[in-house]
Parts: sequence; C-alpha cells; structure tokens
Amino acid sequence: MEQPSVSKHLRVLLEVGLVNVRRDGRRMLYRTNAEAIRPLHEWAETFERYWRHQLSRVKERAERKKQSVKRFGTGFHFKEER
Repeated sequence: MEQPSVSKHLRVLLEVGLVNVRRDGRRMLYRTNAEAIRPLHEWAETFERYWRHQLSRVKERAERKKQSVKRFGTGFHFKEER
C-alpha cells in the first residue's frame, strides 16, 4: 500500500479508538488498543463459529462425493463417434 493510504487508515483507527499512537522523533508508533478491540473480536467470533460449521459441512459433502465418484465413476457415459 502507498504510505498516504496507510496513514489514512491509521488515522481512522485512531479516531475510533482502536489504536493508540506515540511520537518517536519524526516517527509515529501505533499500538492496538486491546480493550477497544475486544467487543469487535467477540462479535466476530459468532460468525467464525457459524462459518467453521458451514465449512465443515461443505468438506464432509465434498469427501462423500469424492468417495462416491471413486466407487461408482462419474455417472457420465460418453458415446464414441466414428
């Protein structure tokens, strides 16, 4: 990312309290504010559990399908043309 884009994103995070900043000479050092991020993390966890469950179901279906194809073939039969 370009430096101006990074600075803009960091400024937004600072304004909403998700990061803290301190100056070190000409540099600005940013640190995450764990207490401010905690509610966001907890909220996102509900979606993580949901998607983990959904992805497990997709994986199970794909594995069953793979086993079925190994046992019975693709189910497609092609007629040779002469």
